[in-house]
Amino acid sequence: MSKQIDQAGSVDRRYWIGTMKKIADPVLLTLSQDKLKEAMPVEGQTEDRRNYSHLEAFARLVCGMAPWLELGEAEDEEGQQRKKYADLVRNCIRIATDPTAKDYMNFTEGHQPIVDTAFLAHALVRAPGELIDKLAPKVKQNVIKAFKSTRNRKPPFNNWLLFAAMIETALYLLGEEDWDRMRIDFALKQHSQWYLGDGVYSDGPEFHMDYYNSYVIQPMLVDIIDQVCDQSSDWEEMKDEIFKRATRYAVIQERSISPEGTFPIVGRSIAYRFGAFQHLAQMALQHKLDKNLKPAQVRCALTSVIRKTMNAQDNFDENGWLTIGLYGHQPELAESYISTGSLYLCATVFLPLGLPETDLFWQGQEDWTARKVWNGSRISIDSALS
Repeated sequence: MSKQIDQAGSVDRRYWIGTMKKIADPVLLTLSQDKLKEAMPVEGQTEDRRNYSHLEAFARLVCGMAPWLELGEAEDEEGQQRKKYADLVRNCIRIATDPTAKDYMNFTEGHQPIVDTAFLAHALVRAPGELIDKLAPKVKQNVIKAFKSTRNRKPPFNNWLLFAAMIETALYLLGEEDWDRMRIDFALKQHSQWYLGDGVYSDGPEFHMDYYNSYVIQPMLVDIIDQVCDQSSDWEEMKDEIFKRATRYAVIQERSISPEGTFPIVGRSIAYRFGAFQHLAQMALQHKLDKNLKPAQVRCALTSVIRKTMNAQDNFDENGWLTIGLYGHQPELAESYISTGSLYLCATVFLPLGLPETDLFWQGQEDWTARKVWNGSRISIDSALS
């Protein structure tokens, strides 16, 4: 690992942080004042999304910010920013799980809260030092109670099994003795049955051509097995295969980024914008990239996607809240379950901010695969995972 600070990487890192803060500030600043429900607009096709959109926004946002927060406080400007935002997020967790607060989130009514409780749980799993260990005892107990309150509803027979498993994984890290091994075991083994080959899982019994391998399936499988594999010998045996498949899928993701920073517009939930690349971002964060993928080329590829997407003029409304769309305001791209809060899954592209500036990810300038090949450069041949 280089000890130097690279100029190109430093510019990209500042851009990433600035973009992340622009997305985050309206959510965190209003929630920290117990005014999120009052301030946040809820754009969507159905009125019932107001019951869920606030937890969606907060949970999905911090799921992406968590590794950056976990780097902790430092004396430099960025380190002081991290301290500020970590304090802010912990205060938001306090309010969101406090039954007496105006912004107390809905963990108990409807099925959607299973999803976003899991994203909040994933944030804790990604930043246990900042978002578990530093919680006040009363807040931690409120978090545990909120997480457990999702157990009285059955998730559908698809990627939602992983939401139940992620919640239990967080309860395990929170020190709860009655974390449910069966929910984790069912999710892990059922997804093993749904593996199709070449790094891709089906989302339930039927395959869908979309980005759910990146939005949910692969990132949660990887982090769940990484946390609990030592709790069961059969889980330990699954770990290597899960990571091999994850590494392969990251290759597919990197190759799908065009020379211009665009990507195929296929499948549902495309309004999550660059959240489509959560998995590639996570593999970079965890140093699990294929040997033919240089960390710097992944950074440059992801930066191209972020910049291209952010070039749209109306990604945000006049008060800084995300609007529904992929490139600007395109409400026709919203499924019935999409609302303003849903859109904050885009923040998961920022996972590599959990790598220090001296990491190879932030060193140098490197063209990504599609840019290389369409410039006439030589690249490594692609091959399926056997």
